[in-house]
Amino acid sequence: MVHSLKIKQEFFAPVIQKIKTFEIRKNDRNFCIGDQIILNEWDEDINRFTGRKIKGEITYITDYEQKENYIVFSFKLL
Repeated sequence: MVHSLKIKQEFFAPVIQKIKTFEIRKNDRNFCIGDQIILNEWDEDINRFTGRKIKGEITYITDYEQKENYIVFSFKLL
């Protein structure tokens, strides 16, 4: 499955730099290991997408110490 997700600019930059390799998300999409994600950069100042995006694959999922129905997933860039 492919999930298209919004990501704020402040978090998108570290993903591009390969520093940030995880996301904390509400699990309203039934994320699974092996799913692909498309992170679409969102500019909050102008309330729209910038057009920049990056693709990844979920490699690990946990809900340890998270709010109810939230998960942390690790991903690798594709």
